[in-house]
Amino acid sequence: MALYPSLEDLQVSKVIEAQSTIAAKMASVAIEATPVAIEATPVAIEATPVAIEATAENALYPDLQELGDYMGLDLNSEKLQEDMSLVPVTDSGQVAGGQSTLGNMMAPVTGNNMGLHRAEIKAGVREVTLCKDQDRKVGLRLRSIDRGIFVQLVQANSPASLVGLRFGDQILQLDGKLCTGWSTDKAHKALKQAPDDKILLIVRDRPFQRTITMHKNSNGHVGFIQKRGKITSIVKDSSAARNGLLTGHNICEINGQNVIGLKDSQIMEVLAMAGITVTLTVMPKAVYEHMVKRMSSGLVSRMDHSTPEV
Repeated sequence: MALYPSLEDLQVSKVIEAQSTIAAKMASVAIEATPVAIEATPVAIEATPVAIEATAENALYPDLQELGDYMGLDLNSEKLQEDMSLVPVTDSGQVAGGQSTLGNMMAPVTGNNMGLHRAEIKAGVREVTLCKDQDRKVGLRLRSIDRGIFVQLVQANSPASLVGLRFGDQILQLDGKLCTGWSTDKAHKALKQAPDDKILLIVRDRPFQRTITMHKNSNGHVGFIQKRGKITSIVKDSSAARNGLLTGHNICEINGQNVIGLKDSQIMEVLAMAGITVTLTVMPKAVYEHMVKRMSSGLVSRMDHSTPEV
């Protein structure tokens, strides 16, 4: 079963599939109805596509570009058309999937959007190797939650940021030792005692977080209101509403870029620069508040807010 980044992708994919099916049927009917004419005069073959184009106007769905505004999304946008042109299509006209790192997720509207790839939360675990800097630090703060150890803070331009660790990642092992049941102090002590040149971590991607992909409408809005990074309201019939964004959740990332600790104006600026497709990484309020508990504003200001590499 195909997966889609957003409800808009799913519905537009169905429109494309329906158009392709109708066009194929029209072509089949036209060819079956005039086999003698094809044999008798090659000129009739050239005339056939004209008939197909004329009957295609009676199709169940209009051409996508003629829709202009679809569910509040401006389909005539130059950037959107560019994204749609990146979607692989098979000979039958159906959208092809299964070629990207996002599994078989198909994206007729989203296209090969870089923000979607940056925000991806991968299944499984990975191994990370850290080295301490000249001050014997790795730029990492950890926190114990529900008998597990999680990344609370990744400082900008630190060894931890360079290897791709993010807020909310779970540390399963540290130098071969299972972290289950560790306290926050024990985790920091283990980091301090670890060798300077090689610290092996086994990491699971952000288990408390999820991603939601939305599309801006012709006014440049996706349909939610936030205050201090927490989603407070959802706009009716907006892309945020259609794709299941919930209030009472905190925004951790926008298109993969960490926005924790930024002011509202800065978050809105990141949203404005995010392009037509916006992927939010969110976390329930209760878990988020526990994660950032006792983290001073000075520490938050040192958090890595750079755009991650894919």
